Amino acid sequence: MLRYSTFLFCGVLFLAGCSATETNAQDAIAQIHVAAAGAAAYEPGQDLTDIFGLCAEPDPNPPAAAPAAVPAATAAPTIPPRSQWYGDPQKVFDNVYHLGGTNNEAIWAVASSEGIILINAGYDYTAEELIVNGLEKMGLDPAQIKYVIITSGEMDSSGGARLLQDRYNARVLSSEGEWDVSAKFNAPTASKPRKDMIITDGQELTLGDVTVRFYITPGHSPASVSLLISPLKDGNQRHVGSVFGGRSAGGLQYFESEVEGIRLWSASAKRYKAIAESAGADVFVSQHASWDKTLDKLNALKFRQPGDPHPMVSKSAVSRYQTVISECMDAQLAWREGE
Repeated sequence: MLRYSTFLFCGVLFLAGCSATETNAQDAIAQIHVAAAGAAAYEPGQDLTDIFGLCAEPDPNPPAAAPAAVPAATAAPTIPPRSQWYGDPQKVFDNVYHLGGTNNEAIWAVASSEGIILINAGYDYTAEELIVNGLEKMGLDPAQIKYVIITSGEMDSSGGARLLQDRYNARVLSSEGEWDVSAKFNAPTASKPRKDMIITDGQELTLGDVTVRFYITPGHSPASVSLLISPLKDGNQRHVGSVFGGRSAGGLQYFESEVEGIRLWSASAKRYKAIAESAGADVFVSQHASWDKTLDKLNALKFRQPGDPHPMVSKSAVSRYQTVISECMDAQLAWREGE
């Protein structure tokens, strides 16, 4: 009996040792990915350290999981003071304008020869001030907004689109999956855009002398939209803008499991990185100001002298952004496989 008990005890220790060894191995793999993400997160003038936060090691005792579906109940709207979200509009390229305020949102307007394309529309309560009045301050007519591209159905991207539909008959585009997110999102119906045009992977939209190419990149949410915009004009120079859909791991609530969402987002980042590099994308167009310190770049632009490089032009920043996301997501997968 003693011999059997000793054998059983040793076997338990062996299995525990194997488990510990496997966990250590997975942690080592995770740290390799973290190091790769860290190496890509910073270059002078192109600071992506904010998104490096995605590499934070998961909490060993996480809180209870959030509901699998986006709640359908309507929440009472809360409008923060104007001082918390307003910022002056700014011309960024000869045909591109930043309309986002100071609350980490980013709304971009691209002026073509036949009208305006808007990239995201912010919250419903900021639309009048940031978009309508912002365009007018830039000498543009908001009635010339022909298309509003929504990269995510959440209200920080799509809330302002309804006003533009109602007032200017602007067409609103998003993917089928993001239209579904918008429909289910916890917000008043009057704050949601009416379902309109559906974006598909690889689709192109041309308005005058500007072309936008769309890609479906799930991970942040079910079918978040990424896009390439060309040309962005800077005197005689022509550039290609890159918008990569999503960033926050909070979107993982849309998937059956956390691991599924992480794996999808890693794959999307790797796929889109290759697409953007092949297209020669050299301007990272951020959807939130913190991701690449957009406001710092816009401030630097005010001090630009003739012949100086444009502070937003960087092929490296476009590629490094996807690298940080994919490496951080691969680190998260390694940690979870070692649990």
